[in-house]
Amino acid sequence: MSKKTLIVIGNGMVGHHFLEQFAASEAASSFDIIVFGEEKQLAYDRVHLSEYFTGSTHADLAMGTADWYAEQGINLRLNEQVTGIDRENRTVTTPKGDYHYDELVLATGSYPFVPPIEGKEHPACFVYRTLEDLDAIRASAQDGKTGVVVGGGLLGLEAANALKSLGLNAHVVEFAPRLMPVQLDDDGGAVLRSKIEELGVQVHTEKATTAIVEGDEARLRMNFSDDSHLETDLIVFSAGIRPQDTLARQSGLDVGERGGIVIDNQCTTSDPHIHAIGECALWNQRIFGLVAPGYTMARTLSAALNGDSDAAFTGADMSTKLKLLGVDVGSIGDAHGQTPGARNIRYNDEQAGHYRRMVVSSDGKKLLGAILVGDNSYYDTLLQYALNGIDLPENAESLILPESQGGAPALGPDALPETASICSCHNVTKGDICCAIDAGCSDLGSVKGETKASTGCGGCAALLKNVVDNELEKRGVEVSKDICEHFPYSRQELFHLVKVNGIRSFRSLIRQHGKGYGCDICKPAVGSILATCWNDHILASDHVPLQDTNDTFMANMQKNGTYSIVPRVPGGEITPDKLIVLGQVAKEYDLYTKITGGQRIDLFGATLTELPEIWEKLIAAGFETGHAYGKSLRTVKSCVGSTWCRYGVQDSVGMAIHLENRYKGLRAPHKIKLAVSGCTRECAEAQSKDIGVIATDKGWNLYVCGNGGMRPRHADLFATDLNDEELIRAIDRVLMFYVRTADRLQRTSVWMENLEGGLDYLKQVVLEDSLGIGEELEQHMEDIVGTYQCEWKTAVEDPEKRKRFREFVNAPEKKDPVQEWTTERDQRRPVLESA
Repeated sequence: MSKKTLIVIGNGMVGHHFLEQFAASEAASSFDIIVFGEEKQLAYDRVHLSEYFTGSTHADLAMGTADWYAEQGINLRLNEQVTGIDRENRTVTTPKGDYHYDELVLATGSYPFVPPIEGKEHPACFVYRTLEDLDAIRASAQDGKTGVVVGGGLLGLEAANALKSLGLNAHVVEFAPRLMPVQLDDDGGAVLRSKIEELGVQVHTEKATTAIVEGDEARLRMNFSDDSHLETDLIVFSAGIRPQDTLARQSGLDVGERGGIVIDNQCTTSDPHIHAIGECALWNQRIFGLVAPGYTMARTLSAALNGDSDAAFTGADMSTKLKLLGVDVGSIGDAHGQTPGARNIRYNDEQAGHYRRMVVSSDGKKLLGAILVGDNSYYDTLLQYALNGIDLPENAESLILPESQGGAPALGPDALPETASICSCHNVTKGDICCAIDAGCSDLGSVKGETKASTGCGGCAALLKNVVDNELEKRGVEVSKDICEHFPYSRQELFHLVKVNGIRSFRSLIRQHGKGYGCDICKPAVGSILATCWNDHILASDHVPLQDTNDTFMANMQKNGTYSIVPRVPGGEITPDKLIVLGQVAKEYDLYTKITGGQRIDLFGATLTELPEIWEKLIAAGFETGHAYGKSLRTVKSCVGSTWCRYGVQDSVGMAIHLENRYKGLRAPHKIKLAVSGCTRECAEAQSKDIGVIATDKGWNLYVCGNGGMRPRHADLFATDLNDEELIRAIDRVLMFYVRTADRLQRTSVWMENLEGGLDYLKQVVLEDSLGIGEELEQHMEDIVGTYQCEWKTAVEDPEKRKRFREFVNAPEKKDPVQEWTTERDQRRPVLESA
């Protein structure tokens, strides 16, 4: 019996997912399958498209391989556009000929909407959709300074992040009065705007572009309807999408009034032999612009073609959890409270930049929707309450309050029903995960391989790990300590891989020992490990994508988008001449000044372009970077000791200076603070520090693993009456052992609490050299000391690195610093509203 022919038009994410599902089904053996792709490249992950600008290649983003298509017997025809459909003869036409089909699947996706603006055809105007689009944007950005994205939705903010990664001063122009108007309300949009502008992206809302003309200072000028304008070197249109339904219209299929190929619950069009899935399809008058609904359509159609009469697409949850320009954004269910009788509970902490809104039913028992900006740690719990109809606690507001204000703990995996949706992209429930574990999956990786959970948008990664870990522990299986899904290793194991194998870049590490593209967990952790091992400059081209905002600009970003600068003042000792220079710089650049808790001077209010100029003046006066922006040594606090104090028994200032100069620049899993007190009166508060040194009449007492932060903990007495050489050797070993073995973002206090054997074990390793690694730890520390560089100095002397601090087109307006910072600090308070 001859086979029938199935043709798929479109080789995007949804089309590829359909082929994966159908190729694994029984019906596949009855069909010859042909797939047409308009692009030259094989299907790739558009969700992570912006990573193409940070080093990912098509091979990294590819959803499959040509070999896989060949193995499945699929005729893959890339760079071949279908130009017509003959429904009567059941053929499709391309420039290379006609092809017969028995069943036809339209997975043509969508195309970017470009508003009808005069001048939009300019060569410096682009859309943000394909790898070719991104190549064109990259080429144009090489000679530009400024880039504008038209559209402040999800894709627009992704595009703005891409422009920033190319070194451009990025602007977002949005017609609506707020960013992400579909997902966020006014308050959420305001918080998102504030946080994005803090990152250096200028936002312009309620702007309608009337024309694009030649610019005076840049390539282009955008004229707005309110008679204002903005000059830029390139424009990226990301103002929404439209369903790609041209073939359907030409062949007479039913389409919606505003576009989209009409489908029924089985994803079949008005022609019983033609089907549509993804962003081109219109179901119940709705277009679904996310990948998860498209995947659900793909699975539904595959099942229907396999004869499953119960298979049906009945809509999809459009909840989203995103990180846009490093800012958490979440939207769940009826986020705008349109359900009759809906009530709202809001939490708004403008100081921290956190906004949370819950939409609850009229009786207060069910969660209908939610909005999160600034902190998505609440997302998974709220989503499960909404999706599974779980009754809210009596004090429902506790679900969005911080723990310090009575916040409720996260909803544990045991509270979720078997039907709870864990991964909406692949429709994986908690029950599916339990079945996979019962069938033999014994770790997160194998569960993901079996169920495909968290292999779509990745938003469910944290919840999936919690559920898997919980179910494995209930079955007596040891839970993996992998740092994240991209590396099957702990931070400690990654450190050893980097050090032993001489690996000097994240790209090499993930290629040799990981998978995928990396994430916000593993990238900064590996960045810290690489810095500790090799001490390369953090703005080296391979390392820049691993840094957060503060490390990227080697200064601490403040809430108004300016930066603070903290020069190093070893031991708190400073000369009058240096004090005068700090005062002169503060006056010249109109900076607010403050003495820090670590005996340094913080200069607030510098714009990005001013940073290199200020650093040069400070360096000329003998200052260095204070690393206030990094997970590294911050300060070594001291009292005046025997130099001046009548109670001092040792030179605490001299020792503090020596320690600070020795360990400055040491990168670690978290920040490190030291202190040296000249006697037991403890004026330097050494017992609240990671490393505390207290003078005795016989030498020095050493205290370790204290913490004065969110979890205050006194340091433990580690060794007594040490001479200078013994003290340095012990601190070298403690710090390097911590750097090598701690988890990511783990302070020394928590690290020691988690060490098996605790303080006694640490004493054995450091003082008794029980592991035989004492000399190795000391030598590693000597290597770090010997390769120290002032990161400010290196940056200002390197023209390429200095380019990152090019001037903004619209730099923040300078205000009186004292008035600005003292007035605003008392005006921002957390507000809890119930309505």
